[in-house]
Amino acid sequence: MFKNIPFYSLFRVCPNLLSLIAIFLLISCHQEKKSITENGWEFQSGNIIDDFENDSISKVVKPISARVKLIPVQSERGNQGIQIFFKADEKFSGINLEPDKPWNLEPNKNYCLVFDAKSDTDESAFITVEVFNHLGQKTTRIGSIYPKDFNTYYFEITTQTEDVESGLRDTPKAWKTDAIHLKVSGLLNKTDFTQISKISILRSQGLKDKTVTIDNIRFIESPERDPHFLKGIVDKYGQNAKEDFPIKVSSDDELKALADQELKSLAEYTLMPDRSRFGGWKDGPKLKATGYFRKEKINGKWALIDPEGYLFFSIGLANVRMANSTTYTGIDYTDEKLKYRDPEDVTPEDSKGIVEVPLEIMKTGYVINKLRNDMFLDLPAYNDPLANHYSYRKESHIGPIEHGQTYSFYRANLERRYGEEYPNSFFDKWLEVTENRFRNWGFTSFGNWIDPAFYHRNNLPFFANGWIIGEYQKVYSGADYWGPMPDPFDPEFERRAKKSIKVVSEEVQNNPWCIGVFIDNERSWGREGSVVDHYGLVLDGLSKDNSSYLKQEYMKILKTKYSSITNLNNAWKSEFSSWNELQKGVDYKKHTEFSDEMVADFSVLLETFATKYFQVVHDALEQEMPNHMYLGCRFAVWGVTPEVRKSAAKYVDVFSYNYYKEGIGKKYWQFLEEVDMPTLIGEYHIGASDSGLFHSGLVHAMNQEDRANMWADYAYSVIDNPYLVGAHWFQYLDSPITGRAHDGENYNVGFVSNTDIPYPEMIKKAKEINSGLYTRRFGK
Repeated sequence: MFKNIPFYSLFRVCPNLLSLIAIFLLISCHQEKKSITENGWEFQSGNIIDDFENDSISKVVKPISARVKLIPVQSERGNQGIQIFFKADEKFSGINLEPDKPWNLEPNKNYCLVFDAKSDTDESAFITVEVFNHLGQKTTRIGSIYPKDFNTYYFEITTQTEDVESGLRDTPKAWKTDAIHLKVSGLLNKTDFTQISKISILRSQGLKDKTVTIDNIRFIESPERDPHFLKGIVDKYGQNAKEDFPIKVSSDDELKALADQELKSLAEYTLMPDRSRFGGWKDGPKLKATGYFRKEKINGKWALIDPEGYLFFSIGLANVRMANSTTYTGIDYTDEKLKYRDPEDVTPEDSKGIVEVPLEIMKTGYVINKLRNDMFLDLPAYNDPLANHYSYRKESHIGPIEHGQTYSFYRANLERRYGEEYPNSFFDKWLEVTENRFRNWGFTSFGNWIDPAFYHRNNLPFFANGWIIGEYQKVYSGADYWGPMPDPFDPEFERRAKKSIKVVSEEVQNNPWCIGVFIDNERSWGREGSVVDHYGLVLDGLSKDNSSYLKQEYMKILKTKYSSITNLNNAWKSEFSSWNELQKGVDYKKHTEFSDEMVADFSVLLETFATKYFQVVHDALEQEMPNHMYLGCRFAVWGVTPEVRKSAAKYVDVFSYNYYKEGIGKKYWQFLEEVDMPTLIGEYHIGASDSGLFHSGLVHAMNQEDRANMWADYAYSVIDNPYLVGAHWFQYLDSPITGRAHDGENYNVGFVSNTDIPYPEMIKKAKEINSGLYTRRFGK
């Protein structure tokens, strides 16, 4: 109507236009201020960081090994969003949002970071979101961005007291909302985030390129929490009491019927036709048989060789045991004898099975954590037939409860499923069913950490394991999540190593079904990055006095190289008056500048440390278990350096890594070509949010079908790598919904639920992957 008419002429065309404009502006302003209630909060009540409605991308947005662009979107909250092209196989790919000055949030209020997002392909996209305060401290959450349609995602920036005191890695939603709750990565801490300096939206070492559209990034004051959101959340089966999900059980009869149906199916199974007695490739070449598992490189690919001489690839599930099936109930006992620990014990607390507690002691129980105790709707009375699944934990790694009563819903559900013809007959049935499942699903072995009761059934190859624990001198790397490192030069460390490995040897009894032995797990060796991060073990060693066995060794090396303190001072650019001054201890942990010669010496000292550790373990294994391979200590990607790998290569038969990502890429794993040794993935997993559990795990999928597909991608990336000889999923059963007693992990990471029901999507995919395992790995 008004096309091509000058603005000032409109008043002549329409005399009442000024009034109309005024009315229009009034309505528009009113609409802008109107609060749109969505997902339990009000959209307009927040502070918009970026709605991407400008002509260009804000300078606040800084790409990291990623491409970004503005694109049109269909949304009631705007017409543009930002599309992020995440690159695969990058250490980090994504964006940082960095303002010139920190965003300020009101003190004494609780806030969420909220955004709308969708994956632009048919696949979900697993992302990490980090929020940094003005001091550089961060809180991290992870989640799966669903494909096709926009969903709202929220990140609770403010950690509340009950979150920490719950003892859960993450809690259920605290208010009613359809928005997707990003889950905690790492640990919850009460940290001040009223000034926010940076937000990162990333993918870390993703297996595939992904494209995600994000819009309306905003801070929103958190809605008022449901005061009962943590109360009565667990039913008598250890399931989510407030939500339904596909394999939820409603009665004992249903549980028994499902068990009977599965037992009938398993009774009719046959071993995959291309498998040897030990699970090797019967249809492949037959090599030298030694009667034990060994390693060999075949046509440019590393392989394990089974005792009969067949090529073998170890694909299986780890942690098949009851030790991590218990969860704290919030009760403790007055009897102090339960807390006693034998100093000569070689088994860590989290590897203990069920500890029987006498009834007279159980009657002394009292509540130590009401918040936690109120989570359970129907724990059995102490005179109940299922009370034999109570246990006791003497210590925790982390969490609000240091020790106390635990309960294993998983064991109780096994008794419900299989009955009890004689004391603990359900356990014997579990051993049989578990083995039959593994063989039926096509797995070739167990992973690490299985119940020793499997060791001599001789139905499935297994891995033995041991820990070196004790009161030896310790060294801190600075990245000591699981605790400090042992001083390998302390004679007590060597004594404890020999003692622990002798126990493992007595358990295994030279059984040819044992593939090899893992000793220790995810030790804190240090991590590549700054000098302090990389050489933390060296810096801590140098800070000690001459009572330290490690410091004595370091001094011997430095004196041999430099002969005089003057020579060392010239190289290190230091001013020590004498060797004695250095010997007393010097703290370099807060230094930021180090000479090249100093760093070179640190490298030598770190390699010396690691070489001694692996030599002590190797020699003890060689003496006690000469027929079984040494499989290392299962490095964590956050805790290994080139010096440590070089040291390990001198002594291990097979490298082992725990790698919680989407799969095996190329950039991080380039070192495999240099090392050229068989390598095994000791742990990985993927979880989903449709299991009823409150946390999906360290890598997230959208649902069980997506989880199975992501697992296939990971499995194939391992099978296709010529240096990798196996992959072990962690773990066989889901974590307890209220968290394992050791550290609160409450993840959907099992192939079976806590009611011992297999996840159908995972089993279907297992048979698909495993049936073609050997032809994919070695060809036809």
